Amino acid sequence: MTGPVETPAPPYYAVIFSAERSGDDAGYAATSARMVELAAAIDGFLGYEHAGDAVGITVSYWRDLDAIARWRAHAEHLLAQQAGRSRWYARYGLRVARVERQGFFTRPAGAA
Repeated sequence: MTGPVETPAPPYYAVIFSAERSGDDAGYAATSARMVELAAAIDGFLGYEHAGDAVGITVSYWRDLDAIARWRAHAEHLLAQQAGRSRWYARYGLRVARVERQGFFTRPAGAA
């Protein structure tokens, strides 16, 4: 994924997951890719953005709190959360925020 995800007009929700990795990478990339695939299949998922590696921030965007609740309760996501706590993360934080306003910029092609 590149650049800011295109989201609808607010309001909608952002789930902000910031984590420090433990150094155990076994299975992490495959599980992360699978979580994106599963989240994208949930009605109400709007997209995500990620930055970082050993310390990373992933922001996922959701239409409403019900969609977030469906993601939070997804069986495979629950298993991934357990693996994250027992293997992949030294620590993490999770925040849910309502997006009230947004703005975007794209440099015109050929602009200096």
